[in-house]
Amino acid sequence: MSRRLFFLFPDTEHAQHVVDELVNKGISPRHMHTIANGVDLGNLPEATERQKKDVKFRLEWFIWNTNLVLFAAAVFALVASLVAGSIVWALVSVLIMALTFLAGERFAVKIPDVQLTEFTDALSHGEVLLMIDVPKHLVAEIEDHVHHRHPEASVGGVGWTINAFNM
Repeated sequence: MSRRLFFLFPDTEHAQHVVDELVNKGISPRHMHTIANGVDLGNLPEATERQKKDVKFRLEWFIWNTNLVLFAAAVFALVASLVAGSIVWALVSVLIMALTFLAGERFAVKIPDVQLTEFTDALSHGEVLLMIDVPKHLVAEIEDHVHHRHPEASVGGVGWTINAFNM
């Protein structure tokens, strides 16, 4: 799982400078994606339709709600098993509750996340969003590079992505 860095730029010229610098640092243009509304992106690597529609957000929503339903079902099963006097099913229910709790905690606290909806206003004002997919160990280096060399860039945060699914 890679990390996706989000940067907002006032125009395509500034975004193009960063893309060129990152290509020189060894980051492939296929790991960079730009989104803009009503702005010609020129030579900037454009985001896919899947990335523009934020399919990742829908996947997260589905996983989160499935986890909540499993937890609620386990609570119901626990109560039913205690009423029925079945210790085995009560233990299974507690185990499922613990697993869904741990999965939810990891999902909500440990995995960084940014949604495209956070950039709606900026994009509607003609700004350019550059998303850069990098391994976790390069996040600080790339953020420092962009932040120090391009003060016009607005750091939008860090999310996750799975490159194989092109999200």
